[in-house]
Amino acid sequence: MEAVTPHRPYHLIVFGATGFTGQFVVDEVARYAAETAGDSALKWAVAGRSRQRLEAALERAAGRLSMPELRTDTEIIVADVSDEESLAIMCQQGVVILNCVGPYRFHGEPVVKACIENGAHYVDICGEPQFLERMQLEYHTKALDRGVYVIGSCGFDSIPADLGILYTQRQFRGTLTAVESFLQISSGSEGFCGHDTTWQSAVHGFADSSSLRRLRKKFGHKPLPVVGLESYCEIEQYTIPFMGSDPSVVKRTQRFLYEEEHQSPVQYSAYIGVGGLFSIVKLFCGGLLFWFMVKFSLGRKLLTRFPSFFSFGLFSKAGPTMKQIEDTCFSLTFFGEGYSEGTDPSEGTPNAKICTQVIGAEPGYVATVSAVVQAAVTVLNEVHSLPRRGGVYTPGAAFYKTSLIDRLQNHSIKFSVRNWP
Repeated sequence: MEAVTPHRPYHLIVFGATGFTGQFVVDEVARYAAETAGDSALKWAVAGRSRQRLEAALERAAGRLSMPELRTDTEIIVADVSDEESLAIMCQQGVVILNCVGPYRFHGEPVVKACIENGAHYVDICGEPQFLERMQLEYHTKALDRGVYVIGSCGFDSIPADLGILYTQRQFRGTLTAVESFLQISSGSEGFCGHDTTWQSAVHGFADSSSLRRLRKKFGHKPLPVVGLESYCEIEQYTIPFMGSDPSVVKRTQRFLYEEEHQSPVQYSAYIGVGGLFSIVKLFCGGLLFWFMVKFSLGRKLLTRFPSFFSFGLFSKAGPTMKQIEDTCFSLTFFGEGYSEGTDPSEGTPNAKICTQVIGAEPGYVATVSAVVQAAVTVLNEVHSLPRRGGVYTPGAAFYKTSLIDRLQNHSIKFSVRNWP
């Protein structure tokens, strides 16, 4: 594990520990720290704007986990995204900053900048392509020069998809050329719900989609080569294209592997199951209303003020109940095609298939916190296996040569090969 020093006393600092997701991250870090007690114990702290709220968050965590020592043994750092000096002081004390303060388009960049300037590695749970890609464009060289790793999208967006593709590539005997993924979220009698911060990110992201297109032009990337002939599997369920950050993140990873590791790139498409025909109609009508409203300031204000109404209950300012979290799980199934060993991809249609799956508990506040904490732990323990000596990376690019998949297997996110249906 990366060593701590009197001048940098914490392995990990959870920034935004009082937020809805941040409190779940605190619980997960506390559990992991308890597992590593001894000579290699994880030294960690919490950070946020209000000492009083941080103390209350630790009080609640101590009660939930039956760890009364959290109240007295966990250090508190007061830091605010609007105060550069406070961010600098925080970043000077930690080896890795785990940033839970969103929406990231509004609050993320000061933390990235402070980490790079003060020598702390950075991980987050962002699912906002514009923020993620802009950080790569503007800060990759600076992070590389400082030897700092900035690794975004380390939650449900987009570790299951990004590492699921890597897992599928490794299990495939031959040249994998195309993968389609299908996300299914299952919930109990109370249904599924997400927190308001995620909804806000979606509203502002869709409203500013033209900026993302302009941003991508600045990279000047040439299209990745398409290897072999494309084909598509037929799935007997109602699906729509997945609108999250997974396709963006996976494509960035595949570009990195093609350019840096000289691997054949995989073409990727992502879909999500939406239930029956009634769900399709409701989603279509809601989608039209959403697309219309995000174009106008008043519409965006209404969407963010009344998330439960406009999302048909899928998002709320209160977030999910513990019952909803406990009763929800996800499965992400990958259908891959390519060419078997010894077959020339330039000749003929794909002749080999593979089906893999990533499954886990509730995606937003269980799988996400497991993923991001294990990503941070991997940075601490396997920094010499990360690419180059720093930079801004996707999870797949950063953790390609590490044991993160194995770590996730031991922490509630399972990868497996399945039979082709």
